[in-house]
Amino acid sequence: MKRIIFFLCCVYLFLVGFISKADNVSPVKNFEIQRYVGKWYEIARYDSFFEKGLSNVTAEYSLNQHGSVKVVNSGVKQNGQSTSVEGKAEFVDKTDEGFLQVSFFGPFYSAYIVFAIEDDYKYAFIAGNNYDYLWLLSRTPTVPKSVKDDFVKKSKSLGFDVDKLVWVKQ
Repeated sequence: MKRIIFFLCCVYLFLVGFISKADNVSPVKNFEIQRYVGKWYEIARYDSFFEKGLSNVTAEYSLNQHGSVKVVNSGVKQNGQSTSVEGKAEFVDKTDEGFLQVSFFGPFYSAYIVFAIEDDYKYAFIAGNNYDYLWLLSRTPTVPKSVKDDFVKKSKSLGFDVDKLVWVKQ
């Protein structure tokens, strides 16, 4: 019985204590969370089980009292029903680096890597812990073609399969 408990504790520590980055994906430096908080619109993404079929997707970030970030993701299902989920994010290393871990399901965290952001914090390019998660976020529901092109070019250069991108209806 002690071995089983020890094993389960090791698995738990592995799952919650190891946040990785995809090869070649580096978080932005001089990241300012105070400028990042607020509402973002999801312009493009890789479809995943938790976002499949959603439109009008937004993410709202706000600072919690103890330095973590409250995350509220919202969207509209194909049947027209609104849905949302609340989670929290914390910095992995430095608070001025765009490398966070985010959790929507209890103690289970995943990487949230801001790998590009415009100087005015209008557009952000986000990756997860591997090549299965990718997002383009904007402060507005639409973006110029040049931003989309830059996102595709940068993502492809990092090894992402840009043919898998879903352009979100806002």
